[in-house]
Amino acid sequence: MNNQLPVLLKQVRLLDPVENTDKIVDFLIVNSQIQAIGADLIDLPNEIEVFNSQGLVLGTGLVDLYSHSADPGNEQKETIQSLSAAGAAGGFTRLTILPDTSPAIDNSAVLASLLNDRLRNRNSYPSPHLHFWGALSVGIEGQKMTEIAELVSAGVIGFTDGYPIENLGFLRQVLEYLKPFNKPVALFSVNNDLKGNGTIREGKTAISAGLLGDPGVSEAAAIAAMLELVDAIGTPVHVMRISTARGVELIAKAKARGLPITASTTWMHLLLSSDRIIENYDPNLRLDPPLGDRTDVQALIQGIKQGTIDAIAVDHHPHTYEEKTVAFAEAPPGVIGLELALPLLWQELVVKEELTALELWRALSIGPQLCLHQTPKQLTCGENAELTLFDPNLKWKVNRNNLKSLSANTPWFEREITGRVIRIWNS
Repeated sequence: MNNQLPVLLKQVRLLDPVENTDKIVDFLIVNSQIQAIGADLIDLPNEIEVFNSQGLVLGTGLVDLYSHSADPGNEQKETIQSLSAAGAAGGFTRLTILPDTSPAIDNSAVLASLLNDRLRNRNSYPSPHLHFWGALSVGIEGQKMTEIAELVSAGVIGFTDGYPIENLGFLRQVLEYLKPFNKPVALFSVNNDLKGNGTIREGKTAISAGLLGDPGVSEAAAIAAMLELVDAIGTPVHVMRISTARGVELIAKAKARGLPITASTTWMHLLLSSDRIIENYDPNLRLDPPLGDRTDVQALIQGIKQGTIDAIAVDHHPHTYEEKTVAFAEAPPGVIGLELALPLLWQELVVKEELTALELWRALSIGPQLCLHQTPKQLTCGENAELTLFDPNLKWKVNRNNLKSLSANTPWFEREITGRVIRIWNS
């Protein structure tokens, strides 16, 4: 499609999670704005590109809640430009980047440099809007707060370390200090003493695999302690990377009590269970937290369906071929996913009727926005277009020719998958 001409999408399936509607419409976009939505549009510009969109899906632009950038510090894995290109190819109109760069986003100077890169990247149209999490703590020990007020003034979207804060006294101080700033705070809750050296979820599969297990209680115990602090202090918190049925249960009970929390899981934890690992010990299935068992997967899906889990994050984590071409337990955790999440989730969850199309789209678009304290745009005439057009039936092969990411650490590499984003609009 021509990026300059007005575009008429005829008979496209429109998913609007704000209005909770799923319908077939004609949809007109002019000068990057929504011009008209209707059953049969006839008052059209003279020069226009008409696109037969039967079978295609149009929806609110996807938003990634947290992903890793290797830029600055490890640009051979991913740059800001390649990350943005991968996000656009996957249908994401907004990316929110974790602070574990090198140097970390723990001061205003590093953030200013990244914000300048973001402005340069916007010249490449269309590309996602980039936002940056600020680090909560300085250094690997995590015992000293960053200059929170300085980072707020510099423009961070919120605060997280992306790894567990196990010192509860320090976490209490952080939550008390952050309360007046009204910024999202995202916490990854794991008790490393309980986790030990586990690389696979503890259970029968871990025994069969001959790998050290990470018990589900390592997540549950940390979540329970964190929720007690939230209850006492009242600072709103986002709980990252929920991976167990017990974690979903704890979040549901906390929400029922009225605690100010939101929660997310990652796309991989909705797709695969730990028994997949023993098929070939693929290091690309080494994740943190590890894949759960089938009960965990079903609990996570139900958590999305019932609203206990507000959002699906990609947690895109690029690694080099050499880093991942090692024994399973020695591989660094993480996989890429920006270009793969929507098609694979659609095939596994929507086609198989585990989730409705609207439930999936909500968890990938307005759910993350609400977790970031943002107000989702309505799909109404006159609004700037922030949209994703998706073909759920288009087949393509995941290989170096088709991936925008500089890294290829995914269990789907060199495999054919179904579903691909055609275009995003992001004015």
